[in-house]
Order: sequence, then C-alpha cells, then structure tokens
Amino acid sequence: MPDTKPSGEMPDPPETAAQRRARRAQFLRDLMEARALRDRVQPRRARAARMRQQMRMRTFRW
Repeated sequence: MPDTKPSGEMPDPPETAAQRRARRAQFLRDLMEARALRDRVQPRRARAARMRQQMRMRTFRW
C-alpha cells in the first residue's frame, strides 16, 4: 500500500499515552453530547432505550 504522505516529510512520531487519553476523553465527551442531543430530539425513542437498558440490567447475572 503506498504511503499517503509526500516522500519529503518525516513520519509522525508515535502517540504518547497522555495524548491517547486526551483524544479518547474528547471522543467520549463528544459521544455523550451527541447522545444527549438525540435524547432531547427523540424522547420516545430515548425512553424505550432506557427501558431496554433497565431490562438488560435486571436480567444480567453475575
């Protein structure tokens, strides 16, 4: 598979653990915001999803 960068550029340095955690935290914040928005826009679907989640948790066996 050919490299997508021009041949004169250096490859990116490996990502540090702190950078990965920061990127993951941002992703999770965005995901929660998107879910909250969806819940506000579609309250009936959100309520049904909550009921399904509660049923799953009730029937879960340790």
